Amino acid sequence: MTDVHGTVEPGFESVREEFATVVTDEARDGGAQLAVHHRGRLVVDLWGGDGVEGDSLLALYSSSKGAMALVTALLVQDGTLELDREVASWWPEFAAGGKEALTLRQLLAHRSGVIGAEKGLTLDELADDRLIAARLAGRRPAWEPGAGHGYHALVIGALVGEVVLRATGRTLRDLFEERVRAPYALDYYLGLPEALEPRFRTALPALLTPAEQAFLAEHPIDPDSLAALAFNVRADPSFDIVAYGNSRRVRELGPLSGGGVGSARGLSRMYAAVAGELDGRGPLLKPDVLAEFARVHSSGTDLVTGNDNAFGLGFVPLAARYPELGPTAVGHSGAPGSQAFADPASGLAYSYTRRRFAFAGGPGAPENARLVTAVATAAATRD
Repeated sequence: MTDVHGTVEPGFESVREEFATVVTDEARDGGAQLAVHHRGRLVVDLWGGDGVEGDSLLALYSSSKGAMALVTALLVQDGTLELDREVASWWPEFAAGGKEALTLRQLLAHRSGVIGAEKGLTLDELADDRLIAARLAGRRPAWEPGAGHGYHALVIGALVGEVVLRATGRTLRDLFEERVRAPYALDYYLGLPEALEPRFRTALPALLTPAEQAFLAEHPIDPDSLAALAFNVRADPSFDIVAYGNSRRVRELGPLSGGGVGSARGLSRMYAAVAGELDGRGPLLKPDVLAEFARVHSSGTDLVTGNDNAFGLGFVPLAARYPELGPTAVGHSGAPGSQAFADPASGLAYSYTRRRFAFAGGPGAPENARLVTAVATAAATRD
């Protein structure tokens, strides 16, 4: 069995045992981290597998959407942003193409229909949210805004970030740094400082079995589909999601749709500030604001992926995926299979990271279900 390093508090020994099976069976080639806070205390801090230490920084991809949602919720809480105000009232250029009535609420719920550029975006373009916003402002949406939902995989951060910039004169990244990352000393970054680059571990592609390779070969993405538009399949040169996470430009600029970089400790700590008291301070979000952002705003068949899913406002509601969690549990997964969330009902904050992509890793690699069950059971016993 692969060695597991780190500590757990008494009562969480079963979590260490479950994590040991994960890094042996699912995440050995590349390594993984698991960090859990319970009522503001770091109760699980584990890592194992090849090439990953407890303080290694990994490309955590769409975890940045959770950070984006948190800052947006803080601005709604302040009264700076209004959920039912039209996006175009802040950003007039966005009204083009029949999008003049789209609200910020609909945008956050993945209902805008503005999911990508017709001919795709290069890797360097995807690193620059201002460029993405300018490219997409005049686009006609792929469906009537508000009439359905579909995962805005690579662009929602740019769109929401532009609204924040127009409304406040500040970038969402700067607000995250000022209001969340720095005050709570998070080892999680939207824009990785160059001085921290030695701690970064490159993302690794999935190791596919012959059966998995055959499945992908038999189910290619139709280049004319909404999925091809949203996942940048039409780009030339072709889009490589692993190269995206490994790009220094992406890490430097921290695009809000997928440029988050950090450790499990850092992301768990961010969600601990949402789940309840941390460092003697109360939760970042008031209960009514968190409940509104956690409430399901989109559900059913996703027009992009074709799967049944649900979105809150920026966050993903997680009680349906992990039945142990409460109704206001919110978080976001990342492409390699990482998962992080806050569950105010139990006071839990959870972050599982992995360096190597899992096959069908998102939304959250399958081993998260076992880990979440172990964590929730241990926390309930401790309470």
